[in-house]
Amino acid sequence: MAKKKAWTISREQKILFIDKNNTELSVRQQCELLGFNRSNLYYQRQEKELLDEHQLRRAIDEQFMKDPCGVIKMMKYLRRLGHTAGKKLIRRLMRSMNLVAIYPKPRISQKHPEHRIYPYLLRGVEIVRVNQVWATDITYIQLARGYCYLVAIMDWFSRYVLSWRLSNTLDASFCVECLDEVLKKYGKPEIFNNDQGTQFTSMEFIQKLLDANIRISMDGRGRVFDNIFIERLWRTVRYSNIYVHEYPTMRDAHNGLRIYFNGYNTEMLHQSLYYQTPCEEYYGIKFCQPSQGNSLSLP
Repeated sequence: MAKKKAWTISREQKILFIDKNNTELSVRQQCELLGFNRSNLYYQRQEKELLDEHQLRRAIDEQFMKDPCGVIKMMKYLRRLGHTAGKKLIRRLMRSMNLVAIYPKPRISQKHPEHRIYPYLLRGVEIVRVNQVWATDITYIQLARGYCYLVAIMDWFSRYVLSWRLSNTLDASFCVECLDEVLKKYGKPEIFNNDQGTQFTSMEFIQKLLDANIRISMDGRGRVFDNIFIERLWRTVRYSNIYVHEYPTMRDAHNGLRIYFNGYNTEMLHQSLYYQTPCEEYYGIKFCQPSQGNSLSLP
């Protein structure tokens, strides 16, 4: 006579059977009766917390692109979306995502004593040629598990993305590598504009600009429009690529962004460029072709 198969219960079902409010059986006793390792309860909780935090980061990221506000206002927005996170959690996540409100704050954060801040040089300046002004900035990318940071250097006149890098940390090294590449490949601009972030005020980054005799310009604190073309680039990248693909890993993000930036430079028409691509405007030719690296060369 064939034996009947034993009735099996999944881990998820066993978790549902456990009643933490049971006054007769402790959680440990219930786990023993079910043949269930109690540590799985905490593992399940950690998984849920990671999922909730991932969803919260996504909501913060999308809302910040619409209204780059501070912690309190962000909390109010999130409450309307059904998220109950408090100020401390939202502040921690926004800091890790490198999201800072763009209104002037009553108290300016302290900078490293070795970091010099340079004045903003572009107010009232007419940008009329390529390599007159380059600009850079960093943005945050949410991955399926975790996040990474994207830096790009752009020629202001042509909107051409000269180079970009991804990193899982906010140290200055990936920004310095990006700068090294563009200086070797494209020469130098007259003015290099960036914000006052520690990556761009670091001694190594600044010294490379000074050694190349490039004039340094820095955005005013909280003045997002001082670097408006980079801000527009980030918005385009997010809504045209990052939110569409929801990259699982940094490797996936790198491969996807490589394709995207090549297409952005060689295929995307800009009304402000009289419907030319950034590549055509930068090189003064027609029909640039994509390459395989993090930057594009003259075809």
